[in-house]
Amino acid sequence: FREDFYYDDTAGYFVLGGSGYVNGIEAFFGPVKYYRLNVLETEQISNPLHDKEAMEQIELYYERCMDIQEIVYEYRYIVKQGEKAQRSCYYENYYLELIHKYGEKSKCDAFMWGREVREKYHSLFKLLQEMDFSAPDVLEDGSDTALEVGQRIFEKVAKSLSSADGLSNMGSSVPLLVDSSCCGYHKASYFLAVIFETGLGVPVDRAKGLLYSLIGAQGNERLAVMNLGYKHYQGINNYPLDLELSYAYYSNIAIKTSLDQHTIKGEQAFVETIRLMDDELLKAQTKENGDVFMWLKHEATRGNAAAQQRLAQMLFWGQQGVAKNPEAAIEWYAKGATETEDPVLIYDYAIVLFKGQGVKKNTKLALELMKKAAAKGLPQAVNGLGWYYHNFRRDYRKAAKQWLIAEELGNPDASYNLGVLYLDGIYPGVSGRNQTVAAHYFYKAAQGGHIEGTLRCSLYYITGNMEDFPRDPEKAVIWAKHIAEKNGYLGHVIRKALNAYLELSWHEALLHYVLAAETGIEVSQSNLAHICEERPDLARKYLATDCVWRYYNFSVSQVNAPSFAYLKMGDFYYYGYQNQSKDLELSMRMYAQAALEGDSQGFFNLALVIEDGNSIPSYILDHLGIDQTLHSSNTSLLQELYYRCWNNSNQESISPCSLALLYFYMRVFWNNILQSTLIYFMGTFLVSILVAFAVQYFQSLSAHNSPVTRSEPLSDEPSSSGNRNEDATRLVQQDESTFSSDLAQQEPNPQNPLVRS
Repeated sequence: FREDFYYDDTAGYFVLGGSGYVNGIEAFFGPVKYYRLNVLETEQISNPLHDKEAMEQIELYYERCMDIQEIVYEYRYIVKQGEKAQRSCYYENYYLELIHKYGEKSKCDAFMWGREVREKYHSLFKLLQEMDFSAPDVLEDGSDTALEVGQRIFEKVAKSLSSADGLSNMGSSVPLLVDSSCCGYHKASYFLAVIFETGLGVPVDRAKGLLYSLIGAQGNERLAVMNLGYKHYQGINNYPLDLELSYAYYSNIAIKTSLDQHTIKGEQAFVETIRLMDDELLKAQTKENGDVFMWLKHEATRGNAAAQQRLAQMLFWGQQGVAKNPEAAIEWYAKGATETEDPVLIYDYAIVLFKGQGVKKNTKLALELMKKAAAKGLPQAVNGLGWYYHNFRRDYRKAAKQWLIAEELGNPDASYNLGVLYLDGIYPGVSGRNQTVAAHYFYKAAQGGHIEGTLRCSLYYITGNMEDFPRDPEKAVIWAKHIAEKNGYLGHVIRKALNAYLELSWHEALLHYVLAAETGIEVSQSNLAHICEERPDLARKYLATDCVWRYYNFSVSQVNAPSFAYLKMGDFYYYGYQNQSKDLELSMRMYAQAALEGDSQGFFNLALVIEDGNSIPSYILDHLGIDQTLHSSNTSLLQELYYRCWNNSNQESISPCSLALLYFYMRVFWNNILQSTLIYFMGTFLVSILVAFAVQYFQSLSAHNSPVTRSEPLSDEPSSSGNRNEDATRLVQQDESTFSSDLAQQEPNPQNPLVRS
C-alpha cells in the first residue's frame, strides 16, 4: 500500500486477507502485523517479502504479460473481422460457398506487428496461426481466448517435457511457460515456481520462484497455494517462518478440497499413499486393460459383490491407476444394487441418485435404497437417512434420531451433522445455539477423518476462541495441511508421476514427483528421494539441488514421516553424506525416532552405535522409555535394545534381530565363563609362585645350617670338606632347578595336586 490505512474493527471480525463475508485484496502482500491499540509510523513498518529484486521481477512479469495479452486479443480481433467480411461476401458459385463453410479456417497471415515483436514472440504467433477462433466455446468478447491460448501452450510444453529426453528441452520451454502464465493459465505458473526454486534444468533463482508461486496462488492454482503454505510452515528457501500465513494458504485449499470432491469435472484423482519401495502395492497398480482390472471386471460380471464394489470405487475416484470414469462407475453401482444384497453397493447407488452425480436424480428410488441399506445395519446408510430428513423434509427430530443411532455405530459423518444442528441452533428440544457442544461433535468427527470436522477444529486452534481449543497455530496448520493434501488435483499429479515411474519414463516421473513434492506432501518427497537414489545420473544432470538430501530431509520434518526416511537420515549423519558433515547425536535421534515408529532397524542401529564405543544421551533413552537404571550399563542397554529389536521384528522367522540377540547372549555367557576361569587360573598361579618361593627359602636355610647332615646319606665313607661342600652346593642347586622345572610343567594343569593346594 502506498500509504497507511486505518480500520475500525470494533464492529466485528476483521480479516485483511478476506473472509466468508469480505472479499480479499487482489495484490501481493506478505505477513501482516495488526496493531489494535497503537499506530506505527510508516518507517517502522516492514514487510519480510518486500524485496527490491522480487518487486522488479513482478514489474517485468506484468510488462511482458501486457504485451502477450495485447497480441492475443488483437490477433483474435483481426481474424474475427476477416470472418465477418467473408460472411458478407456474395459467393459467385456453390463451390466457393462450400470452401468457406468447410475449408481451412481463417487465420492472419499478414502481420501488423513489427519484425522485432514477431521474432520475440515467434512461438506464440505460430500457435495463434494454428488455432480455430470460430469455435463455439470461445466467447464473443474474447474473455476465454487468452486462457485457451495459455492452455494450448502449456499442453504443448508439458508433452515435450514428458518425452523420453524431455528435461533437456527445459531451456526452450521456460519462455513458453511464461507466455502461458501471462495468458492466465496458472498451472504454468506453478511449473515455473518449481523449476526456478529447485533448479530443474535451469540455474536456481529464488526471486523468480517466489514470483511465480505468488502469481500461481493469486490465479487460484491449488498446488501453488499449497507450495506457499508449506514453505511458510517450514521456513525454507528463504520464506519467512509464519504459521498464521501458512494456515491461511492451507485452509484455502482445504476448503476447496471439500468442494472439489463433489465435482466430477477436472483432472482429479484419489490421493493414494503408494511408496516406490513397496513392491506389493506397485504390483497391485493396474489400468483398464491390466490383469487386475480385467479379473475384477470378470468377477463383477459374474455377480461378485466385492468385485463390483471395488471396481465401482476405482472408476468413480480414479484409484489404483484406473482413469476416473464416473459414468462407468455408476453402471456398476446400479448393477450391484439391483442384483446383490450388498448394503455398501446399495448405499453408494442411493447417494449418486440423491445427488444426481453422473445420473438423473431419482429421490424416490434413492430413499428406498437408503432405507434398505440402513435396515441391514450399515452406519453410513443410517446417517444417509438422517441427511434425507434434514435436507428434503426439514424434519430435524427424525434427522437427529437417525444421526444419534449412526454416531453410536461409529460414523463420523453423523457426529459432524449433530454438531451442525447444535451450531445452527436447531437441535430438537434445545433452545439457541450451543457452540461448545457443536465443537465437541466436530472434534469427534475429525478424529474419524471427517474433512469438514477437521476444518472446523483447525479454525478453533488458529483463533483459540473456544474453551476446549487453546490457541495452537502449529496444530491448526497440521490439521489444515492434512485436508489440503487430499485434493484431487494434487492426486492427479501424483498419479501421473507413479504411472510414469511404472512405465520407466524417468524424465516424466522426475518432473511430476518434483511438482508434487514441493507442495509438501510427504509420500512424494520420499518417493522422489528414492528415484534420485535409483537414478543418480538423472538427478545430478537436471536438478541443481542435492535431491536425496533435500527430500529425505523434508520427509523427516513431517508429522507422518516413514521410519525408513529416519533411518536414511540417521545413516547420512552417522557416516557423513557427500559434503554434509557427520553428526553423531542427530544420527542417534533419527534412529530413535525410527524405533519409536516401530521399526526394529532403529533399535538395531542404536545397539551398533553402542557397540562402536559411543554412548547414547540420556534424553534419547528417556524418549524411548528405557528405565534409567539401565542407562549406566552398556551391557544392560545392549540387552534391552536387542530385545526390543527382536520384539518389533517378525518373531516367526529368523531375522537379523533374533540373530543379534542370540549372539549377544552367547557373548555374555562366554565372557562370564572366561572371566571366572581366568580368575581361578590367576589365583592358582600366584599361590604356586608363593609356594615355590617358600620351598626355595626353607631349602636354602636348611642347607646353610647343616650341610654335613645333608651330605651324609650320600656316602658311608668320609671325604675331604672342600669337595664335599662343592658337591653339596651343586646338589642343592640341582634340587632347586629340578623343582622349578617340575613346577613350570605342572602349572598349566589344573588337576595337579600342588596347584589345587
